[in-house]
Amino acid sequence: MCSHEAFQAQRSQLVELLVSGSLEGFESILDWLLSWEVLSWEDYEGFSLLGQPLSHLARRLLDTVWNKGGWGCEQLITAVQKSQADSQPPELSGCWDPHSPHPVRDLQRHRPAIVRRLYSHVEDVLDRTQEQGFISRYESDEIRLPIFTSSQRARRLLNLATVKTNGLAAFLLQHVQELPVPLALPFEDAACKKYMTKLRTTVSAQSRFLSTYDGAENLCLEEIYTENVLEIRTEAGTAGPPQQSPATLRLEELFSTRGHINGDADTVLVVGEAGSGKSTLLQQLHLLWASGRGFQEFLFVFPFSCRQLQCLAKPLSMQMLLFEHCCWPDLGQQDIFQVLLDHPERILLTFDGFDEFRFRFTDRERHCSPTTPTSVQSLLFNLLQGNLLKNAHKVLTSRPDAVSAGLRKHVRVELNLKGFSEEGIELYLRKRHREPGVADRLIRLLRATSALHGLCHMPVFSWMVSKCHQELLLQGGGSPKTTTDMYLLILQHFLLHACPPDSAAHGLGPSLLRGRLPTLLHLGLLALRGLGTCCYVFSAKQLQAAYVNSEDVSLGFLVQAKRAVPGSTAPLEFLHITFQCFFAAFYLALSADMSPSSLRHLFNCHKPSSLPLARLLPKLCVRGSGCKEGSVAALLQEAELHNLQITAAFLAGLLSQEHRDLLAECQASEKALLRRQACARWCLARSLHKHFHSIPSAVPGEAKSMHAMPGFIWLIRSLYEMQEERLAREAVRGLNVGHLKLTFCSVGPAECAALAFVLRHLQQPVALQLDHNSVGDIGVEQLLPCLSVCKALYLRDNNISDRGICKLVEHALHCEQLQKLALGNNHITAAGAQVLAHGLRANTSLQFLGFWGNKVGDKGAQALAEALGDHQSLRWLSLVGNNIGSVGARALALMLEKNVALEELCLEENHVQDEGVCFLAEGLKRNSTLKVLKLSNNCITSLGAEALLQALEKNDTIMEVWLRGNTFSPEETGKLSRRDTRLLL
Repeated sequence: MCSHEAFQAQRSQLVELLVSGSLEGFESILDWLLSWEVLSWEDYEGFSLLGQPLSHLARRLLDTVWNKGGWGCEQLITAVQKSQADSQPPELSGCWDPHSPHPVRDLQRHRPAIVRRLYSHVEDVLDRTQEQGFISRYESDEIRLPIFTSSQRARRLLNLATVKTNGLAAFLLQHVQELPVPLALPFEDAACKKYMTKLRTTVSAQSRFLSTYDGAENLCLEEIYTENVLEIRTEAGTAGPPQQSPATLRLEELFSTRGHINGDADTVLVVGEAGSGKSTLLQQLHLLWASGRGFQEFLFVFPFSCRQLQCLAKPLSMQMLLFEHCCWPDLGQQDIFQVLLDHPERILLTFDGFDEFRFRFTDRERHCSPTTPTSVQSLLFNLLQGNLLKNAHKVLTSRPDAVSAGLRKHVRVELNLKGFSEEGIELYLRKRHREPGVADRLIRLLRATSALHGLCHMPVFSWMVSKCHQELLLQGGGSPKTTTDMYLLILQHFLLHACPPDSAAHGLGPSLLRGRLPTLLHLGLLALRGLGTCCYVFSAKQLQAAYVNSEDVSLGFLVQAKRAVPGSTAPLEFLHITFQCFFAAFYLALSADMSPSSLRHLFNCHKPSSLPLARLLPKLCVRGSGCKEGSVAALLQEAELHNLQITAAFLAGLLSQEHRDLLAECQASEKALLRRQACARWCLARSLHKHFHSIPSAVPGEAKSMHAMPGFIWLIRSLYEMQEERLAREAVRGLNVGHLKLTFCSVGPAECAALAFVLRHLQQPVALQLDHNSVGDIGVEQLLPCLSVCKALYLRDNNISDRGICKLVEHALHCEQLQKLALGNNHITAAGAQVLAHGLRANTSLQFLGFWGNKVGDKGAQALAEALGDHQSLRWLSLVGNNIGSVGARALALMLEKNVALEELCLEENHVQDEGVCFLAEGLKRNSTLKVLKLSNNCITSLGAEALLQALEKNDTIMEVWLRGNTFSPEETGKLSRRDTRLLL
């Protein structure tokens, strides 16, 4: 028997089980409960109202069944098991009396079997009942609404029979008995099985090989795929306890139950910057499914590309989308589509590159009919909302900036794809270069050049390093530092490979570039027009309009679009969106017919008041709206903001002093190039200067604080691409801000290099807050040049390991201005703590040290305690959630006996227990400076509390001892609180 207590204890698991399936599965459970009279008709009707979220229905059902007693609870468990068994071929036969004197009662008692028997014949039965006058045409149409599956139509017909007194129930009881018994589930039908096989074959063919960005070779995806860092995305204020880092997932855990934002939604959103590996992640998912090695809960997987979907101009229905633009069924199209409608929980749809979909998400236009054509944007938006194919799973990938708050309302879970870890970079290079010694040499080169290493955490840069490995290994110390350097290197690689072997130059010299300048400008014009019209797939007509010929295409930067629209000539696309931005910048830098003043629009947008980057810019940079259609200025005003930012950074790099001579040789007028360079310099410096001076005045008594807006990072990146010290110094001249906050800003190693390049010129010390980013060990190394101006450094939740700590300690703890260091929620072990302890011995400035959520253990605590015994400045230390036991506690107690500066010690979420508390109590007896000791959640009993009480009798300095979440009974809690109010229980 299932007791009330056991049922209540399992409530959360039962809710999860009920909502993890589909509405069809939930209604099947209701069928069983109704047939066993666990639910009354009144109960059942309450669960049949349309539009109720499944999670609400599940909780209401548990409440209803709870009130029925232990027998009802047990029957619910049985109903769940029966519903799950419905995925197997049924063994239901005629087991009711077709001439029963109580047809309504028997329809209810045998409801699950009758629904199953009606499933494949409900349309015919509706026709018969209407012909014989049992139901009206209006009632028939209501049941046949396209939002209902076949099973739901069968249930609504049975529901109608319970209130009709014209013999409908008796007719159904007899007629359904005569229907053939279903021998198999619908997707075991021959036509459906053939379609499933064809779909798997199609998806396998599309995903088995990874086309490299240049399309020059096909690599087996299984041999090259490297896992990226995939985290459950959290925002400030919504994360878990401060000692917990965001959970990381493997690809196979994409549909796990962790981190749900909206349990009633069906969409998994994967966000990541350009080049972070979103498309490859989806391709690996498709391959795992098609080969039967993963995601087998789905019988149908339909992959789509948003950049391809936006090319569809004519209206289309759900059926047209799936069959005409993914995989066409050779037989039984209508029957197969009905199966899809009836079993949406067995469907997975993936949509890659939502940021390249030119239509912005809206939920204003509702479309619920799967057979009625509508626009492609309406179809996609209603799929994501669940108005179409509710309970079908969807995966959507996008760059973060393209995801609106409105879209996030319809997301089940949001995941952040952060690119390669340091180990991932090395693993990828070893997979790409299996020749003896090549991968080892490349890895050594990366480790020796931190700027290049920092770029490679984005997979697109790792591919470039792999592609240009010969050039990099030959260059020795001249490795690329900036993004522009890297793209010019790949440009050199392609140009050299296009040259005849006997005439190939040795590098990207003026003659090589000048010889292919027309081609590069043609590609640049195409790229710019594409950005300005949100077009990323180009037809032959568009190529011709930009003067792109077959020789230009043969260079390799344009490749056939993936999953081209059937029935059309295969369109072309750039290798990657970043290459399209690079060529657009190249055109802006070198086109002879472009006015320098147009460059100012590169830092503007078509809605100046609504987008953050526009608000960063001085009014002098904003031209009037009267731009000629198709002009450079008009194209820049219409381009998507995130593409505009990438293009701006590339342009800054191309116009830098580093590459000036190269471009000057290609520019007919050196004066024109200088004007463009001066315009870009002025606009960048002025924009950043204006941004800094727009910061509100500080609250009296507090430091002036600035929370960076999204465009700020790109302005800094553009300054870094220019690599001009004077410009960076001028940009931050006069900045007076005490706290610079850059949390949740997608700051990786490349952004760290840019920040350090600019911020090191600050005249006043600043608190730099970089929590919840992707700094990593490489990023820590990139930040070193600006540590001398930091009075506080926050690096919480940044995937920093012991290696990063070594670099940080080597420089940071020697900076006399550094007072606060927050390293919580990283991956620092005892080894890192020992390195930090060594650095602390010589430090005299640090006052706050946050180390929570790491893995220092007893050894790390011992090392830190030994270093802090004589430390004269540290006032606050947090070692929350570090797996510290009694051994570490004993060392910290000895530290308290000697230390005369520490005022607060935080040790929550450890394993101190009574033994460790007794040691700490002894330390408190000899300490005269500690004011707060936090020991919550440490498995402490009244024995440990008694030791603390004895210590408090001899210590008047301590003001609070936190003991919440320990193992005290209510009576013990009351007694302890009364004995000393400083114990917070």
